[in-house]
Amino acid sequence: MSAEDLTGRVAVVTGSGRGLGRAYAVALGRAGAAVVVNDVDTDSAEETAELVRAAGGRAAVVVAPVGPAETADRLVATAVSEFGRLDAMIANAGVLRDRVMWKATDEDFDLVVATHLRGSFTCGRAAANHFREAGEGGRIILIGSPAGQFGSFGQTAYAACKAGIVAMARTWSLELARAGVTVNAVIPTAMTEMTGTMPIYQEVYQRFLEGEPLPPVVRREHALGSPEDVAPLIVWLASDASSGITGQAIGLGGDRLTLYAHPAVLETRDADGGWTPDGIRQVWEAELSALAQPSGPTFAPQD
Repeated sequence: MSAEDLTGRVAVVTGSGRGLGRAYAVALGRAGAAVVVNDVDTDSAEETAELVRAAGGRAAVVVAPVGPAETADRLVATAVSEFGRLDAMIANAGVLRDRVMWKATDEDFDLVVATHLRGSFTCGRAAANHFREAGEGGRIILIGSPAGQFGSFGQTAYAACKAGIVAMARTWSLELARAGVTVNAVIPTAMTEMTGTMPIYQEVYQRFLEGEPLPPVVRREHALGSPEDVAPLIVWLASDASSGITGQAIGLGGDRLTLYAHPAVLETRDADGGWTPDGIRQVWEAELSALAQPSGPTFAPQD
């Protein structure tokens, strides 16, 4: 059972006109899959489709914004009409509108939610309906983020969506188990234009653009490489070799593969008859405060 042979398989990759989505689509094509490429920009989508074909795969293009149910239905219908089947839905499309909470507008919030969260829902639902009717199982791969695992300053909507996406993956893994459909969340980390705007990475990103290899500490401790470094996880999850894997949040970036924990109870205390505010204060100060967990990611030194 090879994790690298997707001959005869058909995948949809939303938001695959550039960046991580393009890397996923090309890697799937290289593994032998046919790919439905999706983006809102026609030129970018067509360019990705040509790269998929050059890698040895087949490709079709759907230019449409992700979020509306009509787009999701069209993506599934295109896979079936062009290639005869659908085996994997990779819901990757997203947008950013980064602002601190008190400066974020309703329009910013709604756009991020519509693309990331609603887009993952409508595409996942359309794929699930097809898989259940076809009766041959399938793969749904949702794309999360460390922001959804830890929180991220200035990314209220994005972090909330990415946390919700992981929760959807776990829920759908339960709902679709009898249909033989696996559902997992990928947590990608890569050195991209967005990452390069972070002060901690501006210098190393510029050197990366100039062709210098990323330092080992960045590839490992920071889990940052190229978008292509993330693609093997998508290929594996789309293959028969991952048939028993579902409901997981799995990260890949640079040299580091990460399995994320499910949220779990950290500690409990009981009080006969219930708690008073002062009782909570006392046990917090004496015992629980030392166990409190910080928000946000931590970064290893680069030198």
